[in-house]
Amino acid sequence: MQAGSVSASQNRVGHFGVPKPVVRYPSFKSLDKYIDIRLLRSLDPFMSTVIARHARADRDSFFLNQHRLETDSPYVPGVREIWLTRTRPGTPYDYLDINHTALWQNTEAAEEFRPLMDFIDTLPFESKGRILIIYDAGGHAVPAHRDHEREDICHEFIWFRTNLGKPLYMLNHLTGEKLSVDSYTAWFDTVNQYHGSDATGQLSFSVRVDGRFTDEFRSRIPFSLENPASTPSVWAMQDGEARA
Repeated sequence: MQAGSVSASQNRVGHFGVPKPVVRYPSFKSLDKYIDIRLLRSLDPFMSTVIARHARADRDSFFLNQHRLETDSPYVPGVREIWLTRTRPGTPYDYLDINHTALWQNTEAAEEFRPLMDFIDTLPFESKGRILIIYDAGGHAVPAHRDHEREDICHEFIWFRTNLGKPLYMLNHLTGEKLSVDSYTAWFDTVNQYHGSDATGQLSFSVRVDGRFTDEFRSRIPFSLENPASTPSVWAMQDGEARA
């Protein structure tokens, strides 16, 4: 098996013998050239200050790591979350609905992070669903995990950070190969590969925005019909950005 790729039986032949796109893992698609990185970086002092205040208050909910690679790794690794949107009253939370935008509305925290929300409005989304800050100030790692297990679902999202301090990585669990994200933004396959973040011992954070991309932005994307979840990696390969 070629390093950084999945086996032919897993990746090249789909249902009913239909060829699947050849995808290299680990991989991710940087979206830095599509957003205002200068504006994003300018938010760093604000974000660092407000999130540090949240960390001192010690009231935010914990990140839950359900689909982890190693079952003996912690389900609650100690990393915290700030939800800037939540599902509307009467709508139960279902992870697979994170980009069903009509189900979501802003929380009180969204106003506290108004400069961030203004920046998010500049991103190439037609509409937005879940918006979530994940942070750590206690030296906690997030063990390798998948977000869900449905190859037929491709969530449209942008993961981003205002500085490069949070060490996010992609992992090919079949080869053990690990790829660190070196960009400010990323879109990645959250099903066919695993991802996680290492501990730093300092305040680190990232933001994820789920929703539906604009039609103009979607027209750039080579969507995978056989394995939709692999679409970000297919795009990375097409643009010569699969660095595995």
